[in-house]
Amino acid sequence: MQKEKLLGKNLAEIQAVVRDLAMPDFTAKQIAQWLYAKRATDFESMTNISAKNRALLAEKYEIGRKKYDLVTVSTDGTKKYLFDTTNGFVETVYIPDNERHSLCVSCQVGCKMRCEFCMTGKMGFSGHLFASEILNQIFSIDEAEKITNLVFMGMGEPFDNTAQVIMAINALTSDWGLGWSPHRITVSSVGVMRGMKEFLEQTACHLAISLHNPFSDERLKIMPVENAYPIEKIVSELKKYDFAHQRRISFEYIMFDGINDSQRHATGIVKLLRGLPCRVNLIRFHKTDGCDFFSPSQEKMEWFRDYLSENQIICTIRRSRGEDIAAACGQLYADRQEDKKIENKKLEEKSGVIPAQAGIPFVN
Repeated sequence: MQKEKLLGKNLAEIQAVVRDLAMPDFTAKQIAQWLYAKRATDFESMTNISAKNRALLAEKYEIGRKKYDLVTVSTDGTKKYLFDTTNGFVETVYIPDNERHSLCVSCQVGCKMRCEFCMTGKMGFSGHLFASEILNQIFSIDEAEKITNLVFMGMGEPFDNTAQVIMAINALTSDWGLGWSPHRITVSSVGVMRGMKEFLEQTACHLAISLHNPFSDERLKIMPVENAYPIEKIVSELKKYDFAHQRRISFEYIMFDGINDSQRHATGIVKLLRGLPCRVNLIRFHKTDGCDFFSPSQEKMEWFRDYLSENQIICTIRRSRGEDIAAACGQLYADRQEDKKIENKKLEEKSGVIPAQAGIPFVN
């Protein structure tokens, strides 16, 4: 029988575990401290909890920590990690930049949003990550203690898995957890409205919206989600909130040569975002297999940035990192999935049964 994971549980949930096992009430805070502040990987290390109670915990529960499956390192120091989860592999990218150490985490295996330019979107959707699996990415990389900033910009749409994402955020920002400032965390979304509202009401983390085109008909061609959540409605909803002193709102804008980089598009962004305290991050497109988009020149990107800045829209160009290891989401996943297919095939040929019959999940 699969054991329940403790990582991701809040203090009230840990207290319920303690009561169910007839442990002293104070044990709950001890467990929470071991899980989060001390980042324990096993029960034996929880030395201020009795051996009897550690054994009781181990009978029914597990910590929820798991080492990464693979890591690749870029010449610029960027590292891409691959983690095996309940529903398949996910990627996590570590980006060092002087005193800033950012980690880009995933929240789903694949994605339902099907954006034309995104390799993850072309993979389809395999399943949600549990809060424990989100947190494991943060706790189990080699640089876990160095992380200064966290971004939910990896595989998956955070507001399609809102409950588990917020559970993970609570563990990171609460006193019983890591106690991080919520301003160390940014969640990026295409604008799934219901989840976005829950996020804004329940957390104080930063929000980034994937814009990529200010015109609804053109955005729809590259982002099918525009049909359900039009960008104008997303911006209109955001204007209802007071962000002056609470959090940062930004719009991610991948630039595609000849598609969304004209004067008309720049003017459209200014018109769309006027009156909303926010910033725009211009992103150079990383070419991927099977995609016909290209990035415009550096000069065009700088002109676009300057136009927005001159029209009272704070705008920056995000520096590309990890291009030599395909740090854009999806490539390492795809490679490992192919390896897994080969492994499954070899097992099938050797044993005469399909992997699922041998107790090994089959990778389709």
